[in-house]
Formats: sequence, C-alpha cells, structure tokens
Amino acid sequence: MSSLPVKVKKYLDKYGTEVRPLTWRSSSHIEMIIVVPAISEYENVKQLLASLLAADNKYADKILVMFVVNNLKSSNDEVKIENQKTIEYLRAKLSDEISVESFSLGFIDAATSGNELDEKNGGVGLARKIGMDAALSLFNYGSSKKKILVCLDADCTVSQNYFTEIYEGFNKQSLHAAVVSFQHSFADETNREAILCYEIFLRYYVLCLRFAGSPYAFHTIGSTMICDVESYIKVEGMNKQKAAEDFYFLEKLAKNVHIEKINNAFVYPSSRGSWRVPFGTGQRVNRFLSQTQNEYLLYNFNSFLVLKDWLQLFLSNNFSAEEFLTEAEKIHQSLAAFLSEQKFEKAWSEISRTAKTDEQLQRQKNIWFDGFKTLKLIHSLRDNGFPPQPMFASLNRLFEEMKIEIDFRSGEEIPPFVVQVKYLEILRKIE
Repeated sequence: MSSLPVKVKKYLDKYGTEVRPLTWRSSSHIEMIIVVPAISEYENVKQLLASLLAADNKYADKILVMFVVNNLKSSNDEVKIENQKTIEYLRAKLSDEISVESFSLGFIDAATSGNELDEKNGGVGLARKIGMDAALSLFNYGSSKKKILVCLDADCTVSQNYFTEIYEGFNKQSLHAAVVSFQHSFADETNREAILCYEIFLRYYVLCLRFAGSPYAFHTIGSTMICDVESYIKVEGMNKQKAAEDFYFLEKLAKNVHIEKINNAFVYPSSRGSWRVPFGTGQRVNRFLSQTQNEYLLYNFNSFLVLKDWLQLFLSNNFSAEEFLTEAEKIHQSLAAFLSEQKFEKAWSEISRTAKTDEQLQRQKNIWFDGFKTLKLIHSLRDNGFPPQPMFASLNRLFEEMKIEIDFRSGEEIPPFVVQVKYLEILRKIE
C-alpha cells in the first residue's frame, strides 16, 4: 500500500473493513470500479455479466467489475451452495479471455467459512462497503483521471452505453457524485402491475421534492449510485445498514457535494419480490402481491406545498427561532408542531452560533433539514391532516401544477394497465 495516496491510507486505517480474499486479473490501469454485492444470485450474476460484456468497451482497460459474494455464517445451506456456484463460475470466467477482451473481472469471497459477514452487521450495506473499501487499493493513482466508484446490484442489467456515459460524465464534467437513470422491466406478467405501481411511487416522490425545491430531490436506489474516491473518503465511506444503505449514503454525499444525474445511462433493476432486505423494491412487490393494503395511494400533494413554503421560508431568511416557528404556524400548524418535535429552536441556535459566513449558514440549513427530516415531515403531515390520496388523481394534480397536459385521463380510480404505463412514461420523461 506504499503507493496509495495519504488520504486513502488514512481512510483505510480508520474506517476500512476487514480484508477478505480478492481474486482478479490484476491491472495497473484501473480508473473505474463497479462493485456488485451478490447473495444467492448465481443465475442473475450470469445475466448481469452478459449485459456488461455487451456494453461499450471504449474504456475497457480502465474498468474493473468486482463482485462481492457474501452470506452470513447462519445463512441456510441453499444460499451457501448457490454462492459457491457463483464463486466457481466467476473463477472459471477469470481463467478464460473475459478480462483480456473487455473489462477486468474480480470477486471478493465473503461467503466461505471464515470469510462470512458478521451476524450483527451482515447485509447489503456491509457487502457494498467491503467492495468499495477494497476498491480503494486497486486504482491507478498515477493517472490524472477521476477514480470512480460505481454501485450496481446482481439482479440488474445495464444499457449498452453504461460504461462510456459514466466514465465520460465524471471526467468531462468533473462530477463528484451522481445517479444513473433506471427503469424497471414489465416482462414478468405476474408482478408487472406491482412494479409499475412502485416505480410510479418512487418517481412521484422525487418529482414532488423537486417541485418543492428540495436539495434532496434524487432517487436513492443502490444500483444507481456513483461517486469519486475523494467524495467517498470525505463522507467516511459506505455505511453498514442492512437496508436503506443507499438512502443514507447518498444523503451523506449530498451534504458534501452535489448529486448529479447521468441521464443517458440506464440500469434495469429486477422487478422480483425478494427476502434480501426488509424494505425496498422486493418487499414492496411482495406486499402488493399479498394484497395486504391499498398500494394505489400516494403522499398528499398538498403536503409538498407545505414543504415548498417551508423551504422558501427557511432557506431565504435568517429569522430568530421564534420568528421561524411563528411563520411556520402560518403555513400550517402541523408544520410548526413538527419543527418543535424536531427541537428546531435548539438546532437553529447552534447553527446561528457556529456558522461564520452566509455560505456556511446555508450549508448548515441543508444539513439540518436533510432528506431524512424531509421524509419525516411528509410522514408527519400524512398523519396529521394530509392523508394519502388516490394515485392517479395525485398524478393529475402534479401534472397540472407542472403545466403538463395529458390526453389519456381515465374516470376510473385505478385505470387499465396500458393507461398506467402512459402515466409512468410521462414521469420518466419529465424527470
């Protein structure tokens, strides 16, 4: 590690994870590393690898695709057996010409006896962290180009321009952090309605945040996250969350650098149900299919009007805490109550005391009222006067506010699938 930059060494010494066996075709030219956690994903790993091999290889000699095959010691035998098949498959791929003809390939063994994830922290967050921390030692730091860390999931495929758009986007625009575009597939008819409903939910929320002027108006989907090494170190690396690791990682990044969008590169996540995380896509699909609740509801659009008014008030003024709370009460009493619950008065006193410049003050405002507090406010409003509303009526309202005309409105609360697809297509286009 003598050739590693000082900042990288310090990070690894303080925050790095326990080193696990890495098998890869070594290269001294690596500038972009795609980290892919994989647990019981044998068939999906093959499918993803085929997709990556079909992608542009303009920068192939600079790219490493690294799988983190992982399980707990307590994982069942079926998971462990499938992980061993995955390791054997990747080892076989390494012995053929894959790394010569295209990108470098590698895998970290976090699955066999003695290498498993620990029971307390083991999950997708730790698996990502193991891969991203290991990646820090593999970059060509002699190059002046960006050193890019890319997150992907084993159950995805990617667009043909995936590598090129990311590499050129970071280097030509000097990006520090970004997300790529995503689109779920509706090929599986058994759950296509479930995944369409969930994707509408995701896009509606982000568009409403953007409408409200939130600096946290971006998707927090693990398979779309990218950052450079400097930003990764600045935020002290990936967290070990077993779920929502993507939300918290991107939120940390957003407090330090701007999250950009790489519009023309796409990840196509799986639309399957899943046991791998306690919430997120897989669990939402499972819940939809179990019909335990009405999934065709969205956050009340009026709650985002409250958020918009609050952000305009908070980000544009330097009132006293009492004045802020008085003005918040005028916006809505539930907003004022929420701010009091969040100990706004104490927080604002501290921000006002420590921020020495207007720039610092603005940054501290965004750090305090972050993506998590934003979501908590929307949930608080949902429970106090702003109940969820029917999905497609909410979309109609959003489109009206954004002055987007549509010609396919249905009188039904839940329109036919083909009409639902048209709604989603508009959401994908305007985002």
